[in-house]
Amino acid sequence: MTPLWQRKPVGVVGLGLIGGSLGLDLIAAGAQVRALVHRPATAERARERGLASVVSTDPTVLAGCGLVLLALPLDRLLAPDPTLLAALPAAAVITDVGSVKGPVLRRWRQLLLAGGGGPAASRFVASHPMAGTARAGVEAGERGLFRGRPWVATPEPDTDAGALEAVRELAEALGARWLCCDAEAHDRAVALISHLPVLAGAALLQAAAAGGDAACATPEVGAGLVRALASSGFADTTRVGGGNPELGMLMARSNREALLEALGHYKRALAGLEAMVREEDWGGLEQGLELSQRLRPDFL
Repeated sequence: MTPLWQRKPVGVVGLGLIGGSLGLDLIAAGAQVRALVHRPATAERARERGLASVVSTDPTVLAGCGLVLLALPLDRLLAPDPTLLAALPAAAVITDVGSVKGPVLRRWRQLLLAGGGGPAASRFVASHPMAGTARAGVEAGERGLFRGRPWVATPEPDTDAGALEAVRELAEALGARWLCCDAEAHDRAVALISHLPVLAGAALLQAAAAGGDAACATPEVGAGLVRALASSGFADTTRVGGGNPELGMLMARSNREALLEALGHYKRALAGLEAMVREEDWGGLEQGLELSQRLRPDFL
C-alpha cells in the first residue's frame, strides 16, 4: 500500500532546523508539504528557500493533511495554540519531534481526549528524530539531516497501529533508523547522551573562559591566548554547549529529573578522574582513558 505521506499532503508545524529539514527532504521525495508558521517574515523566507509546497500563518493550511508533524519548541508543544488544535484534521495522524517524550505524550493525549471532533488520542505518535546542528530558525533547515540517524517512537499500548506505521514509513523514507521504546526509557537515555552533553559543553566553555582570564598576569592576554589556541578538538567537544540557549533550557526544564540523574553520573566520573590526577595515579588514569577509548565506538 502507498505510504500515507505519499497519498495525502503532509503538514509541518514550525520551520526551524527540524521542521525546515523535514520540509526540504519531503519536497525532494515528492511529497506535498503544507507548512504552518508563526510570523509572516518566516513564511516569506520559507517560500524563498522552498521549505514547503505551501507556507502560511493561517492554521487552515493543514486542512486535508493525512499526517501532521509538530516541529515546535518544547514549551509550545506543551502549551499549543488553541487555533492549532482546532485546525488539526480529524482523520490525521499526529506526531511530534520533541526531544522529551513523557511530558509531550501525556499532554497531547490529554488534549486530544478532551478535544472532541479532532484526531483520536490513539492517532498521536510521540516521536523524536535524533538529529541536529547548532543552528536554529528558518535558515537552519538542511537536506539529509535525518539520513542514518535514529528516529525513536514511544507508542502507548493503545496507539493506533496504522498511525505508528505511517510515521515509521515517513522516517524510513528520509533515511532514518526506526526504533521504538518506552517514553520514560527514552527520556532517561537522551538525558545521558543528548541533554547532559549540552550542559557539559556549556561548563567547558565557561571553564575555559574563566581559566583563560587567570592564565596570565594580564587577564586579557590569557583570555586571548586561550581563544587563539582553541582548535578542532575544543570545537567538537563544545558544539552543543554553544548552541541555542532557549532549546537547552527547555530540554533541562522538561526532563529535569532524568537530567539531574545524568549529571550525578557525570560528576562522579569527573571526580574520579580528578582524584587520579591529584594523587598522580598515572596508571589508573591511563586505564580509565583506555576504557573510554573502548567505549566510544559503541556510541557512534
